[in-house]
Amino acid sequence: MHNKTKTDQELLRRFEPIIHFTKGEQFFPMCVDSYIRECSLWVQKPDQSPVCLVPDGELTIEKMVDIHPIDSSEVYFLRFIESHDLARLGVEAFKRRQFRQTDFHPGRGRLARVGYSSRFIDALFAITLFARGRVPGDTAIGAHLEYERVMAENEHYHYYGRVVRSGEWIVLQYWFFYAFNNWRSGFFGVNDHESDWEMICIYVYETNNGDIKPEWVAYASHDFHGDDLRRRWDDPEVKIIGEHPVIYAGAGSHASYFSKGEYMTEVVLPFLTPLAKLFDQNQRFWRKLLNRYQHEEFQESEQSDFNLFHIPFIDYARGDGLSIGHGQEKKWDLPCLLNPIPNWASQYRGLWGLYAHDPVSGEDAPAGPMYNRDGSVRAAWYDPIGWAGLDKLHPPNRVLIQTQARQAKIMVEQEKLLQAISEKHDELVGLNVELTSMEGLPHLKKLYHAHKEKITVLSTELNELHGELTANETLMETLNNYIRRLELGDKGPMRAHIHHAHAPASDVELRYDRLAEIWASVSMGLIMISFVALIFFTRLYTPEQSQLYIGVGLVVILSVMIFIEATFRKQLENLVTGLTNVIAFVGALVLLFKFSLEITEAIVLIIGGYIMWQNLKEFWR
Repeated sequence: MHNKTKTDQELLRRFEPIIHFTKGEQFFPMCVDSYIRECSLWVQKPDQSPVCLVPDGELTIEKMVDIHPIDSSEVYFLRFIESHDLARLGVEAFKRRQFRQTDFHPGRGRLARVGYSSRFIDALFAITLFARGRVPGDTAIGAHLEYERVMAENEHYHYYGRVVRSGEWIVLQYWFFYAFNNWRSGFFGVNDHESDWEMICIYVYETNNGDIKPEWVAYASHDFHGDDLRRRWDDPEVKIIGEHPVIYAGAGSHASYFSKGEYMTEVVLPFLTPLAKLFDQNQRFWRKLLNRYQHEEFQESEQSDFNLFHIPFIDYARGDGLSIGHGQEKKWDLPCLLNPIPNWASQYRGLWGLYAHDPVSGEDAPAGPMYNRDGSVRAAWYDPIGWAGLDKLHPPNRVLIQTQARQAKIMVEQEKLLQAISEKHDELVGLNVELTSMEGLPHLKKLYHAHKEKITVLSTELNELHGELTANETLMETLNNYIRRLELGDKGPMRAHIHHAHAPASDVELRYDRLAEIWASVSMGLIMISFVALIFFTRLYTPEQSQLYIGVGLVVILSVMIFIEATFRKQLENLVTGLTNVIAFVGALVLLFKFSLEITEAIVLIIGGYIMWQNLKEFWR
């Protein structure tokens, strides 16, 4: 066991990642012991107030894992910051001294990148924070001050390593624990919650001469999963320093990215999920239909989706702040191995921070590295190969062997098919001979029809066998070409497995001036205020006049808003073109409705004349 542990630690140290944070980041990977010592342990039972089981200052790992829930409806959770901690930590004094961070500046406004519908949904999201559970505003400041105090006593930068040997792959998991996720309060993101677990996987394999070589790396990032998480080691998007992959961590969210930049992340409110799915399905239908007439570079995998029910947020992964890892200003401590699984990871299934009663769980703390919030085991823990979609791939040194084995298996299938085709062909010929001999003999009518049915069935089976044989021949040819490429060292396209690549915003997307950002921030409010003002002033008129003025006023307000929006987005030409098309379409509908009878008569006359012309052409020949 000692030799194995040493080998695992050496593997983890050899490939341990480098993390570049965004300037203004306040929380960095730490050890769980320091965090737990500052926490209290609570239980929340249905329809009751939460009860403190172990107050802060008294909690230990042993006490935490000694909890054994009796009722599945109970929620156990830690609290890193409580209300009485805020005064002790000097939160109010800190707010007066530094109301907002000075070393972080948001990029171009996220609302300037989307239209009115998404801004309206964003307003709804902001309102829901008042109606659902959330982390109190001062908690983030208190957590920052508490974290600074802990680091002042013992500065450390820590990760937890796990080595999983699954078949031909060796998985190196790196788990990072943060005391707080302040994406909402610190960086205008989606949520705040106490504690945060993030993870990446490096997939290595043992070569024929015993060396260990990396092949794939997968970064956990929000709701992305499967193949989209994974990049090949030689992909230019993966930054490698020596043998250390580089992570660009999202500010406050701590999500992991391959490239630095600003990432648009979308959230859907739960009650809008059905509409969002319906909108997505409609988009996919039209995209597939239109893709039949487009070139490969415009295929579905390269197209970005837009859904008016999605709320846009920006994850800042600029990489211009603190860096941790090999050759950086801060170094990693020796990793704590999760092999064997420590008690705090396996026996405590509660939350690692405040249970905020958030129905969408965005503000609730996460569970530990092994569990989801509901107590089920994380897929990344029990199946790290399938989690990144790697369960269908072999390591490079096994691909050629497995391909040749697959080819040999198909060759055996071909021999069986040929034998079956020969036997069925002989049987078919024999049946046809018997059928021919029975023609014109009434007393064999029943047997004659039975033979005809057998021949029909047998012919169908024979056609299917020939089709399978032909398909296998094509597949064999494809495998032969693939084997030749493998023998030349060609691994194939490195990004063919990616369906939706999460790329940072381009310079074009960021090219909005300050005035456009201000307009995006106030536009939805102006529309609402204008609507209320319109209703207020129309009260001076009769009900009939009010209805007319409200209708005209709404058209004017929306027209002005759309015109201003198009101006800021430099899309006036597109707006004019679109309006022209709409007017033309509406005009055509009006004409069609008004002259429907005449149009129908003309169409019938044209079709009748065309049919006569075609028939006469055939007659004259």
